[in-house]
Amino acid sequence: MTIGLLGFQTTIAAPVTLRGIGVHSGAPVGITFQPAEANSGVIFSRVFQDGSSVEYRAVSSQVGPTDLCTILGTSPAKWVATIEHVMAALYALGIDNVMVEVDGAEMPIMDGSSFPFIEAIEQVGIVNLGIKRRYIRVLKPVRIDSGASWSEFRPYDGTRFEVEIDFTSPLIGRQSWNGELTAQTFKQELSRARTFGFMRDVERLWAAGYALGSSLENSVVISDDDTIVNVEGLRYVDEFVRHKTLDAVGDLALAGAQFIGCYRSYRGGHKMNANALKALMSDPTAYEIVEAPSSRSARVRAREFVPVSMPELTPGFA
Repeated sequence: MTIGLLGFQTTIAAPVTLRGIGVHSGAPVGITFQPAEANSGVIFSRVFQDGSSVEYRAVSSQVGPTDLCTILGTSPAKWVATIEHVMAALYALGIDNVMVEVDGAEMPIMDGSSFPFIEAIEQVGIVNLGIKRRYIRVLKPVRIDSGASWSEFRPYDGTRFEVEIDFTSPLIGRQSWNGELTAQTFKQELSRARTFGFMRDVERLWAAGYALGSSLENSVVISDDDTIVNVEGLRYVDEFVRHKTLDAVGDLALAGAQFIGCYRSYRGGHKMNANALKALMSDPTAYEIVEAPSSRSARVRAREFVPVSMPELTPGFA
């Protein structure tokens, strides 16, 4: 893998706003991406009607519940939910520093994918801040198991995802997506994959206060007789595993830095992704912080990155 721009930090060139509804709350919500200075990281700011606000760094230590989505914060009155599609877009495009202002409890679901966020960011452009980006390089395998499910990080000279799902539904069955993660690959192969669910689960989710904003406009729905309810069908033949990979990209973005390594999972989900990341970040012998070397070349290989001494920094818990 080669890294363009010598691995410099970036932000967006100008503010951009999107509006939609929350997939779980069903409530209208707006978000504004704001440019941020180098070393700011990704910050979510929930703004309340009285003008007060609460901020969360998009890092592992701030993650709350992960049952149906990824949430920052632990109090329902203050948390910011369903951040994974936004985080996936930011990570894939290499946006290191941005303030995400939100006027509700969760991100707008838009069409159920990351593509609207990709479009919005590309509309305003990306700025090179001239400060070197730091990466997390995986040094040894780190694995977690939960029943038949497992997730693991492995050393790899690049950034790679190998995600496999296995559903009893014949419509989905066993699917896998394996590939190098680049901005172009994410945009073409993963960004448009939508969240999905089964019709048989709808009443249970509604009774629990979830999926109140879910519709055929933002979700792939599978009927009780195992067919796709959406008239337009699937965007990809294997859209289900592609969306699970998209989610994994967004969840692992909460490392607080881009990572160099391979992430593999079988029958994973938000909770498995979060726990695997915490397992990696909890073992200081499993990774190192690196940056691109000083070079006149426009591109350098990941294996050429050099460790930086930062004992005070554990990215995922900053």
